[in-house]
Amino acid sequence: MEDDVRKHLHDILEACRLIERFTDGKTLEDYRGDSMLRSAVERQFQIIGEALQQMLRRFPSTSMLITDHRSIINFRNILVHGYDRVDDEVVWGVVKGSLPLLHKEVDAILNGS
Repeated sequence: MEDDVRKHLHDILEACRLIERFTDGKTLEDYRGDSMLRSAVERQFQIIGEALQQMLRRFPSTSMLITDHRSIINFRNILVHGYDRVDDEVVWGVVKGSLPLLHKEVDAILNGS
């Protein structure tokens, strides 16, 4: 695996871990009520989407490694460019529903599983 691909995957994995750490033991209501938590989570999702986008731009064949890669990049674009339309419930749903799969996939890729 190319070193650049590994770097992007490590960045994605670290962002996944940070989101999980930030949200551990929290509820949607906690998330809605804490602007710093929302900012931190959204920033890490931006990193995930940007790292994935750069990786796919340089290494298109890696698209088959990540489920819903296009949706992840689109989510990043909404967070960056459509900040006024961000729905806390949607973000929280991604944290609880989609993030675990991404974390698992990236971890498996990096560990050769």
